[in-house]
Amino acid sequence: MPGYLTKQENIAIAGVDDLVIRSLLDRQQFSDPLGDAETLGISSAAWPLFGLLWPSGAQLAARMAARPVQAGERILELGCGLALASLVCHRQGADVTASDCHPLAGTFLRENLRLNGMGTMKYRQGQWGSGEALGPPQQDESPLAQAHGGPVHGLFDLIMGSDLLYERDARASLAHFIDLHAGPAAQVWIVDPDRGNRAAFSKQMAAQGFGLREERLDRAALDDAPAYKGRLLVYRRT
Repeated sequence: MPGYLTKQENIAIAGVDDLVIRSLLDRQQFSDPLGDAETLGISSAAWPLFGLLWPSGAQLAARMAARPVQAGERILELGCGLALASLVCHRQGADVTASDCHPLAGTFLRENLRLNGMGTMKYRQGQWGSGEALGPPQQDESPLAQAHGGPVHGLFDLIMGSDLLYERDARASLAHFIDLHAGPAAQVWIVDPDRGNRAAFSKQMAAQGFGLREERLDRAALDDAPAYKGRLLVYRRT
């Protein structure tokens, strides 16, 4: 037994076939017998958040489903959690790397790839606020990083994420991390459910040389789809 309970659902995303997703049963789940999450600074309250489906993640997945695959493009998802957007990209044939700091994110990704009959997808450990976010990638990886995919490395043409601005980031760690891994002509797509840290993050991105375009994603409740309020933040190097 893994020490936590899961459920399995069919998730409908406009424009693509449904995905079968295994997720945590609820926010009450917790299992960190070896202390891996604690070592990474993940509290017991934050532990289950990676393994739940979030409305902003579904919004990002729908946007990626509508976006044509571009030959030679490298895509990185930050804070992927259950990696819904990455799974959509992978199914469409894109070169995508999912990343998260949670020690079980890679395990859930592999299981959801299996459930959907998909081949292997690249997964890396992505944790801004670590030494990597503030300087060049290090050659010596910690045993924990090696066990969970190794750190994110290289440059990407599109960096995407959802619900990343949930806490104040006074050190601009996320903006630094993005700048480190964004190619010269990269775009950054972040779906944000109107978090209060959005303005500060955009200023930090501007300091890294990124301009911003915003698009409202507000949607009224329709049939089984709940209402949503948020926006797509699109950053480009200026």
